[in-house]
Amino acid sequence: MPGKDAMPSTVERSDDKAKRTWVETYDSAMETYGDQGGRARRVAFAALKHTHEKVGDHWEPKGRKGASDEQAAGPGRKQSKPTAGGVDANAPKSHLMDVAKKLDIRGRSSMKKDELVDAIKKANDRKTEKSRGKK
Repeated sequence: MPGKDAMPSTVERSDDKAKRTWVETYDSAMETYGDQGGRARRVAFAALKHTHEKVGDHWEPKGRKGASDEQAAGPGRKQSKPTAGGVDANAPKSHLMDVAKKLDIRGRSSMKKDELVDAIKKANDRKTEKSRGKK
């Protein structure tokens, strides 16, 4: 299974459903598209973002299925809308506050929703770098 070999470390640290979603989607995309400039990887991440959200250095199941940001919600790949890097930007602010609390983000209580999304994305990136031993 090429999907297992191509699995990102953030997915490796996630639950079995996240791993299965990644591998099955990646393998199917490789069969369909081949290795076209990382297309299989993008397709696998898109599928994962519909069921999971990135929290710190891993992916956790979302309370609801669906697109996590504007880019994932739209049709086709020729969009240029911003992505939230695995943060469920479409979740209610109360959910984002819970995630921010889990990540110990300071000043979260005074942040607007878009500021929370950005802060969570940055915290996730820091935790992922730390887990990978880059910092």
